[in-house]
Parts: sequence; C-alpha cells; structure tokens
Amino acid sequence: MAEYIERLPGTFGPYGGRYLVHFKQHEVKEGAWPGSVVMIGFSGIAEARAWWDSPAYREIAPLRLRHIEGYIILVEGVPEDYDPAPAAQALRSALATGQA
Repeated sequence: MAEYIERLPGTFGPYGGRYLVHFKQHEVKEGAWPGSVVMIGFSGIAEARAWWDSPAYREIAPLRLRHIEGYIILVEGVPEDYDPAPAAQALRSALATGQA
C-alpha cells in the first residue's frame, strides 16, 4: 500500500487532479461507511475518466486491489452558482404525473 500511496499523485497530476481528502477522520451521521475516505478532485468528469483509464493508473491499481476493498466512484460536480430549484421542480412535476 505504501508504494501505491507514493505513486498515486504522479498518476493524477497530469490530469489536473489533486487531493481534496486524504485519510482524514470522518464522522458518519447516517448509514455506514467503514474505513477511510480519499477524494481526488479534477476540473471535469472527462479528466477524471482519462486518469482512471490511463496506463499510469492501470499500472498501480493492482497494488490497491491486493490490499484494500473499497468503492471508487466518479461524480460530475456542479458549478459554483448551482441552483437546485430546477431539479426540485422537475421532481415535483414527475411526482405529479406519476413518473417518479
């Protein structure tokens, strides 16, 4: 695992990735989340996908897989000026028409 941790930043750096969270304490408020949290941010989902599929990351992925189980997800973020009101309205409309 130490080798994976040492090599990981070199794989996401070329894609503009940076650590947002790395093995910090977390507090579970609902549900269950065993283990630790590592979050890497990219400027966009395309960059995150390119990193995940990169030969550099694919080369070190087995180092992680041999030692820990976890969840890896890619999530597209929202812009700084995001307004959730349209999403709420779409949900209300879907509920009203029975399509939710």
